[in-house]
Amino acid sequence: MRNVRILVAYDGSRFFGWQRQSGFVSVQESLEDGLLALLGERIVVHGSGRTDTGVHALRQVASFHVDTRLDDDRLCNALNAHLPEGVVVRALETCADDFHARFSARGKRYAYCIARTRFASPFVAGRAWWVREPLDVARMRAAAARLVGTHDFSAFESAGSPRSSSVRTLRRVRWLVRRERVALVLEADGFLYNMARSIAGTLADAGRGKLGPDEVAAVLASRDRRRAGQTAPAHGLYLVRVLYAEPCFAGLEGRGGRRN
Repeated sequence: MRNVRILVAYDGSRFFGWQRQSGFVSVQESLEDGLLALLGERIVVHGSGRTDTGVHALRQVASFHVDTRLDDDRLCNALNAHLPEGVVVRALETCADDFHARFSARGKRYAYCIARTRFASPFVAGRAWWVREPLDVARMRAAAARLVGTHDFSAFESAGSPRSSSVRTLRRVRWLVRRERVALVLEADGFLYNMARSIAGTLADAGRGKLGPDEVAAVLASRDRRRAGQTAPAHGLYLVRVLYAEPCFAGLEGRGGRRN
């Protein structure tokens, strides 16, 4: 029996979120069903956290214990052969027995993509949030800067996932700006339910001229969700990376496990 961690990418539009739920196809269920078909036993796959319906992942991390004679590379290839379209294991490696995808995580990085074309493009449907109004990116940058640091982010938290504390540290905010798209990249020690999408919706309001940087700071201080902007659509959000104290999947992305 060994502990294995996997790096998973998936198209969120094909799944009802990460977590297994009766009557709906989820990413966790697809991975567990793939392992069942491959190894003949039900194995629980632990993800670094949940993603909602429609949210995509470039590098979700999951871990599970498995008893197999297949080495990492063969296990990765064989598992991919038993997965449905829309999800792929990018890398797999044996890890320390006490590693847990969720409890060992030290932070996450999300990207929120906004399309700002004059007309909605068929090529971004389900991949980015189309905002028809012009966006002042400089104003969005200034507003986002007010959110960096350790704060109570209750104003950007949706109901439905109780936490012992709403205090999180937003470590950094980056912007990737192209002529037709803008990507907001957020890195924090943890995210509240819908926090990334609520921040994206609020910053879009800043870009439209509805809120100024000082007003966004006031929304944060208020801890009142009603004062923040809308929860941006799920299909614009991507889980980019899960951060750990130890290096993970070094040199393995795109070629499965280590070749012995």
